[in-house]
Amino acid sequence: MSEHEGRTIRRPYIRKIAGVDIMFDGEGFLINPSQWTEDVFLVLAQEAGVEEISDKQWMAVRFIRKFYTEQGKSPLNHHMKIGTGLSLAELEALFPGGIKYGVRRLAGLPDPKGCRKAVGWSAKSD
Repeated sequence: MSEHEGRTIRRPYIRKIAGVDIMFDGEGFLINPSQWTEDVFLVLAQEAGVEEISDKQWMAVRFIRKFYTEQGKSPLNHHMKIGTGLSLAELEALFPGGIKYGVRRLAGLPDPKGCRKAVGWSAKSD
């Protein structure tokens, strides 16, 4: 580990979850989101301190996965609010770590540092 701007930066690492070798970045985000499964989510959520997954948690995770699959990037907080019908405070409270280190990380999305505005996507469309 090295120090950068007063923060410890970890190197990417590989973990075996549900029989699959999965590579994570230094902050615990999946490097290849296509390796995400609900089994991976359950393991990561348990490690984050979530003992039982609520309907709201499943809804948020499934919404963010659908958005990522369709758009190829993480939804902005605005899209998450519209798509889930939850406030930012409710989304932040769903998982330890809030939106970034909770919902996004546990849903298997890459680190959202490079989020770009999603154009032309309607959260209510199906």
